[in-house]
Amino acid sequence: MNNSKPLITLDHVGVYYRRRNGLFGGDKFWALKDVSLELYPGETLGIVGHNGAGKSTLMKVLAGIIKADRGIIHNQGYRASLLALQLGFIHYLSGRENAILSGILIGLSKKEVEAKLDDIIAFAELEEFIDQPIITYSSGMIARLGFSVALYADPDIILIDEVLGVGDAAFNKKSTTMMREKIKNNKTVVFVSHNADIVADICDRVVWVEHGKSKMAGDTDVVLKAYHDSLQSAANTPAVQPDTTV
Repeated sequence: MNNSKPLITLDHVGVYYRRRNGLFGGDKFWALKDVSLELYPGETLGIVGHNGAGKSTLMKVLAGIIKADRGIIHNQGYRASLLALQLGFIHYLSGRENAILSGILIGLSKKEVEAKLDDIIAFAELEEFIDQPIITYSSGMIARLGFSVALYADPDIILIDEVLGVGDAAFNKKSTTMMREKIKNNKTVVFVSHNADIVADICDRVVWVEHGKSKMAGDTDVVLKAYHDSLQSAANTPAVQPDTTV
């Protein structure tokens, strides 16, 4: 048990989206129904769950990008940055202009982004292309720029949503190494991934989110075992065959 005071606490948080239903109708879709968790200083917290379980919405809540529709969020004044690639990118603007815009959207001032810009460009390996519109970039170049901006924002809390290993093999290795260094240096991290090996390797605790609810939280090995036992059980359950008797 961590004896420190949590940086962020979510208490029975729910978030819904408006969903179109026909020309004039619509309904609420609860992406998060009931999620509770605590994030402590210096820990790496893993988030696991099926596709559509609500993990990405949860990360946006932690980043302050969207607000909860029910429940309570306590943030002790810490800035969390979501490593969401291409956040705010506009294709007709240059890489430089997009880097500045994306940094501002993450929470930096324009002056702060400009002070980090040379390092962002160098890490992304885009020196020759930075003043070209990003519509001319490959997907790998765009991913590298997005990752670099988020990385150099250097927030109190880093939120990583399935972005380790972006770009080509060389950049993949460099970006993963950089994130591991930040984790070793006691940076507070929330990490979403389907890669169980990475989660087991770097996470101190894990929260399992299922159907918009926090199903289990605790020791990494214990939660991962329960989660994978559930996956195995679902895989071994035969599909219900339709009744064809007359």
